[in-house]
Parts: sequence; structure tokens; C-alpha cells
Amino acid sequence: MNEIHIFPLNTVLFPGGTLPLKVFEQRYIEMTKACLRENRPFGVCLIREGREVGTAAVPEPVGCFAAIEEWDMPQLGVFHLVARGGERFRIREMQVAPNHLISAVVETIPPGAGAVDPLCREVLAAIIEKVGAERFPAPLGMDDAAWIGYRLAELLPLEARVKQELLEAPDAGARLERLRGLLVKQGLTA
Repeated sequence: MNEIHIFPLNTVLFPGGTLPLKVFEQRYIEMTKACLRENRPFGVCLIREGREVGTAAVPEPVGCFAAIEEWDMPQLGVFHLVARGGERFRIREMQVAPNHLISAVVETIPPGAGAVDPLCREVLAAIIEKVGAERFPAPLGMDDAAWIGYRLAELLPLEARVKQELLEAPDAGARLERLRGLLVKQGLTA
């Protein structure tokens, strides 16, 4: 179990994914400073209730660790960050500080295994060919069911609720099965 700060957002971060952030609220500036100073990740969770700005939003119980890879402070009071998704986690205990910064005790969720789905791999390969491999975290994991599932989940135009369900899937096989169903529904067939 780890204790981390939680950054509730209107987006879902997946393991291996990239998340650019503009941090300007004082509570998150303090969180960013602490993460940089202690070389620690923070947690990103989809907002269940509330808003990104203002009082503490209620986060979904499953999120993703986010490690700061790049940062800049172009002006006083504003951080520009690029964070990389780490392991998934489940919130076990949560507390909200007077400044509305959320801290939580979390436990990591094992990735779970699964077989590569040919349709999902084919669709992802087509996307990579179209936009360029340099836009994806290296190395490309076209033989890794988890990597394929996470990349498709972040790329496809899906509602945040569906992306959250994909993040929460028990394993890579279940995630790819759900993605395959979504692709077939859109008229893509193997």
C-alpha cells in the first residue's frame, strides 16, 4: 500500500500513456512541488462527482499512477507537466485536506494477462501507421495484450465512462474483448 496525492480529472490515464497538464491551482502546485522534490508519482482518477477546479471532486476508486517526466514553470504560479502513466491502483482510504487536496492510501492492481486479439492489433497497427510510431511510448508492444488494450482505449473516441470501465477491466484479455466488441459495433471486422 502507498499513500499518494490524487489529482481528479475529466480524463482517464492508462499505464504507459502520456498526460500533458497545466497546473495552476495552489493545491496542485504544492502537490507538484512535493512530487518533484520526493521523486514520487501522484494518482490520476476520473472525476465521479464535482469539477476539476474548486472544491475537492469525488474521484473514481480506480486510477493510474502518474510520474512526472518533464516539467516547466513558464510563469510564476503555473506548471506545465508531462506525466507518464504507471500501474493501476485502487483507493482504499481517502482524506481531503483543508485546501481540498486529496490524499489516499492505495494498492496497486496487477495487470493481468490475456491473449492478443488480432482485430485490436490490426486496428492499432493501422492507427500507428497513419499517425507515426514516434507518437507512441517506446518500445511498441504489438505482441503485448495489455499495451495494445491501453493504447486503443486512450486513442478511440470513447466516452470517459467507457474508458474508466476499460481501465478497471480485471485483465488484458477482458479489456481487449470489450474493445473488440466496440470495434465490431462500429463496423470494423476481422
